[in-house]
Amino acid sequence: MEKEKFVGLDHLRAAAILLVLLYHYRMFKHPAWVDAVGWIGWTGVDLFFVLSGFLISNQLFREISTHQTIRLKIFFTKRFFRIIPPYLFTLLLYFCFPVFREREALPPLWKFLSFTQNYGLDVINQGTFSHAWSLCIEEQFYLALPLLLLFLVKLKKIKYLKIIIVLLMISTFLLRIFSWHVYVLPNLETPDFWKEWYMIIYYPTYTRLDGLAIGVLIGSLFQSSIFKTMINRNGNLLVFTGIIAVLFSLWFCKDQYSQQASLFGLTLVAVSYGILVTGAISTTSFLSKKSNVITAQLAALSYSVYLSHKGIIHLVQLFLKKAKIPASHTSGLLICFTFCILAGLFYRYCIEKPSATIKNKILNKENRDS
Repeated sequence: MEKEKFVGLDHLRAAAILLVLLYHYRMFKHPAWVDAVGWIGWTGVDLFFVLSGFLISNQLFREISTHQTIRLKIFFTKRFFRIIPPYLFTLLLYFCFPVFREREALPPLWKFLSFTQNYGLDVINQGTFSHAWSLCIEEQFYLALPLLLLFLVKLKKIKYLKIIIVLLMISTFLLRIFSWHVYVLPNLETPDFWKEWYMIIYYPTYTRLDGLAIGVLIGSLFQSSIFKTMINRNGNLLVFTGIIAVLFSLWFCKDQYSQQASLFGLTLVAVSYGILVTGAISTTSFLSKKSNVITAQLAALSYSVYLSHKGIIHLVQLFLKKAKIPASHTSGLLICFTFCILAGLFYRYCIEKPSATIKNKILNKENRDS
């Protein structure tokens, strides 16, 4: 079966990493306009979640269709060599070279190595490399989803996956309501509010499953020829509906820390990006019609740029300060973003490509042995 190439998703992945870069750039010296537009960047992670949910589930469903099972060894080998080497290199930079740290204190190393850093993350006092929280959620997802699907395949109950997804989203929503009223609301007027909000609402896996669940739901529906026919007939309509939905969700979540955004907004953002992703995988939408070298490269570099961008921006701004170049100007932002891309290229050629070579040798040996 020929592997599908979703050109439209490259455009969305490029948009997601730019959103994240703008959002996080606000913690450094920046031009005033970044505050005006950068606040929407927190949703870039939610877009990544929807993309990951769809792409990984679609890959697993193809595996089930071809082999009537999930070859866990092959799946985890692919994920390991794609995710772990760049991640370990970034951890090396953070723990062995303090100058790379954008802030002072790091959470314990074991939390990063066990991908549990997103639980109890005190972003106020231990906020260095805090953006790894989303990678922790994705790694937990990469572990749980294939095991769940394999379990359902063995029981011949895969048809119940959609019900499980809906129940999962309801549970996530109810847990946010519980967490808000029990832990966050009592601290609403205290200095601890921000820490509690991030620690209880924003970072834990069990309160942030909306995007991944929506992505898996799309991946499940995408196995149906009826669903494919429907979205292929309405590609541009879905894209424009998704854009309108995203704009509405941004308006709804204007105050990211409000009760309505915390309880309902995260689901609304995930659903909105889900509609947009559905439009982007339609063969008739303008997003899928033509690839673009810039968005394709940004998409390919997005993981390594995501890992390293805070440390790179921090180092570049230290250099700009010594060179007496104003970091708070747009030119400073462009310089920082350029070095983020260069860092991504370094990761690609020095870490990701050698890692992919080792991965392919292991997979080829596995295929020969089987």
